[in-house]
Amino acid sequence: MPAFLKNEWTTFVIALIASALTGILLFSGANAVLTFVIGAVALATLATVVGHATEQLGNYLGPGATGVLQSAIGNLPELFVAFFALKAGLVTVVQSALVGSILANSLLVLGLAFFLGGVKHGVQKFNSATPRAIVMLMVLAISALVFPTLAHSLHTPAEAHEVSLSIASAIILLIVFFASIPMSLQGGPMAEVSHSEHTEKPWPLWRVLTILLIAGGGAAFVSDWFVEALEPAIETMGISQAFAGLVVVAIAGNAVENVVGIQLALKNKSDYALSVILNSSLQVALALTPILVLLSFFFTSTVLTLVLPPLLVVALTLTALLSALIVYDGESNWLEGLALMGLYAMVAISFWWG
Repeated sequence: MPAFLKNEWTTFVIALIASALTGILLFSGANAVLTFVIGAVALATLATVVGHATEQLGNYLGPGATGVLQSAIGNLPELFVAFFALKAGLVTVVQSALVGSILANSLLVLGLAFFLGGVKHGVQKFNSATPRAIVMLMVLAISALVFPTLAHSLHTPAEAHEVSLSIASAIILLIVFFASIPMSLQGGPMAEVSHSEHTEKPWPLWRVLTILLIAGGGAAFVSDWFVEALEPAIETMGISQAFAGLVVVAIAGNAVENVVGIQLALKNKSDYALSVILNSSLQVALALTPILVLLSFFFTSTVLTLVLPPLLVVALTLTALLSALIVYDGESNWLEGLALMGLYAMVAISFWWG
């Protein structure tokens, strides 16, 4: 079997073993932290498997359609984790994890890509048109979090209607997301670029669909077990729910998937790297978050609102501002990457105590 496929099948086998082990540890009453860690490994590898299978499905679709499909399927593990956490009443964890996903991609992963790419290649240049469009949509998505939070914090008349305001904002974000799909089908700013460089024979369609079905089902079960182990693990480790969601859950959910962005930067393919990394943040803000708001309203006893702790809103605002300043000139260097990572570290430390 070619080396490329060997790597993918190795990941698939690791995902299956880690998923089964998570269930065994949970139902046998094993140490909660160990169950939590193995569950995080299972979720990360399942996300990688979904990404591989979606890339293979791109052989049967156009690049734009593949990008739309990646938007829909790529966030399945995060969607399941957040949904089960909401059913368990862990609103703080969910809110922190959603914001943490955006921060991890826009600050940590992008910062690492700029830093490592800059150290290896010096100043890296990229077409700034697409990143600027993504950042513009990101500002819109963050605004949907800022206004409900301000309405609550400033005690405006809308404070009494935070659920209605959150649902209305979620619907507006989804309208913008669906309106962007035709542009994505034509390779617009919401479309993720295809970064696959292999020339191996593509998988048959039945294999792609089977692996997607297995990985998607596995993600649903593992997410439920992961959330069951989450609360006792947090208590054992002595960390706050906010820090667990912002850093631990967020990184477990998507950072491994975006290692490809760092690899592309190291290959001096900055346009591809930015598209992969920034689109991941945008999908969480523009699609995943509003979908969870609506799902929580209809299917859980705890409604997820867009009223966040003010510190999270400030972190998001600074992230959007710094990202816009960095991508505007179409150049990046190691110092800009270090600045992004520095902001991420300050935000993470600020939530260590809750």
